[in-house]
Amino acid sequence: MRVTRLLLTPLSWIWAAVTAWRIAAAKPVDPGAPVICVGNLTMGGTGKTPIVRALMAHITALGVPVHGLSRGYGGRLTGPVEVDVERHTARDVGDEPLLLALEGPVWVSRNRAEGAVEAAISGAAAIVMDDGHQNGSVAKALSLVVVDGETRDGEWPFGGGQVFPAGPMREPLQAGLARADAVVLLMPGDLGRPDPELLALFGDTPVLVARLEPAAEPPPGPQLGFAGVGKPWKVERSLRAAGCRLIDFAAFPDHFAYDEATLEALWARAQDAGAGLVTTEKDWVRLPVQWRARVKAWPVRARFVDPGLLDRLLEPILP
Repeated sequence: MRVTRLLLTPLSWIWAAVTAWRIAAAKPVDPGAPVICVGNLTMGGTGKTPIVRALMAHITALGVPVHGLSRGYGGRLTGPVEVDVERHTARDVGDEPLLLALEGPVWVSRNRAEGAVEAAISGAAAIVMDDGHQNGSVAKALSLVVVDGETRDGEWPFGGGQVFPAGPMREPLQAGLARADAVVLLMPGDLGRPDPELLALFGDTPVLVARLEPAAEPPPGPQLGFAGVGKPWKVERSLRAAGCRLIDFAAFPDHFAYDEATLEALWARAQDAGAGLVTTEKDWVRLPVQWRARVKAWPVRARFVDPGLLDRLLEPILP
């Protein structure tokens, strides 16, 4: 592993240099409404979408019309297009925009600037953009980076700090933090205080702590769980911690497209054990419609521990 990392290090230098050049060369477009970017510094699996969803709900509660904006990863539509949960599927717009659309209007656009402009024209007084910290095409009123707050078995969320492909980073840590207005540290609901050594890495950058918590009890009785997300083992652990009687758990790659054969195999395993099927909301929206009645979606939500700090960050930019 160490030898492979050393061999990939020159490629990581090129990746970091190209990313820095692209950001510096960008000419950000002001869409006419403040854009709150929720990004990250690693290649994925930090929990951006729950944070975007929580932000949209929070801003809506403040009485401000807010729209979401997503690239629509995994979907076929390039946009700009407003997500219609009655008409669009995950194959059209991706799984994450379908979840965000439960909180309010959401736009999918490969060209984020065009999508932001369409959102503003359509009445958005604030726009929450899912991902895009390394994308300079849109002027950002507030930039938040989401960090996995769990230091598991001594493993840091940034690995050894190496940039892709030698490590998990999209760019060097300090370069990414320099453009961030705050860090959102996302932690499991049952984990203790944030690791002080991890907090020290952020220096003077404000830190918002959020906890990912169940929004409902898991389904009763024995269950076969499955998930195709960035860190499926966290889903399994959370289900067990919530009291779910898991007989087994199947992990799939992030954004996995469930086909009939895969679902039939899961169903057969569950039936043989007298169990039901349970998965995440993000996975559930990717299921073929005819399968949704046979699978339970277990919802979780991000909760900001100090909403007052969030309001202090939002107040200067919201109308």
